[in-house]
Amino acid sequence: MHADEVDIDEALVRRLVEGQFPAWGGLSVERVDSAGTSNVMFRLGADMVVRLPRLSGSAEDVEREHRWLRVLAAVLPVPVPAPLGMGAPGEGYPYPWSVFRWLDGDTPVAGRPLAEPELFAKDMAGFITSLRAVDTTGAPASYRGYPLASRDASTREVIAGLRGIVDVDAVTGVWDAAMRAAPWQGPGVWVHGDLQPGNVLVHEGRLGAVIDFECMGTGDPAVDLISAWYLMDDAARPVFRAALGPAVDDALWERGRGWALTIALNELSYYRETNPVMADTARVVIGRLTAPSGAQQ
Repeated sequence: MHADEVDIDEALVRRLVEGQFPAWGGLSVERVDSAGTSNVMFRLGADMVVRLPRLSGSAEDVEREHRWLRVLAAVLPVPVPAPLGMGAPGEGYPYPWSVFRWLDGDTPVAGRPLAEPELFAKDMAGFITSLRAVDTTGAPASYRGYPLASRDASTREVIAGLRGIVDVDAVTGVWDAAMRAAPWQGPGVWVHGDLQPGNVLVHEGRLGAVIDFECMGTGDPAVDLISAWYLMDDAARPVFRAALGPAVDDALWERGRGWALTIALNELSYYRETNPVMADTARVVIGRLTAPSGAQQ
């Protein structure tokens, strides 16, 4: 997917585990089928997963995850990855890497209905509400913690590059509305930053776990509203907004739409030839945002 990513295979993972965590050296190692773009995962035995960054930028997040996931796990209403060990570069692999507790569940598919869409929407609202309430003392800024307006020029450039692939007038209308929305005036709150299908696990139609906290930190809470379009259909979206309560005013909701749009457009532009799952997800999100019901939801 990336020109400069590291080659990672099962043999490398076995050598790393045997060399640095010999107590786990005899466990099975099996690559996890995933459309993830920043990390490669291998199941280690029955109860663990090894997660290795593909790129140097993702490697910078390993220490952050090990520090803060322990804090968040104690207060969030659903499981999140529990760090079990941090590996060091070795065997020709240049980055730090992680061993986490394995979490059961399925990743949803954008556009495919969940068994319990309205209950899932309430679950997601509960997760976001709990995350926002976590003390931010000492917390890092999210990679998406900057004002949405700072993406204006780059987003319009991506829209122009997708002419003939997306409805340029429709997506520009959604983006213009987001740019008119009042900016966030309060202090930054805890956000996950990337609540889309590959980063949640579903069990019997309900939210079972939230994973991949690479973008976590403080910022405008609007960024976590992307889940409304990445994970929910038209019927579930109003349930989600209602469950979040009056804190989600029209400006916050419009910025959430803007975040969903700019992320989806960039994913479609970058991954449409290299990652079909990400590209298909982006198309679903863009379709939801530009549908006639999108402006009201």
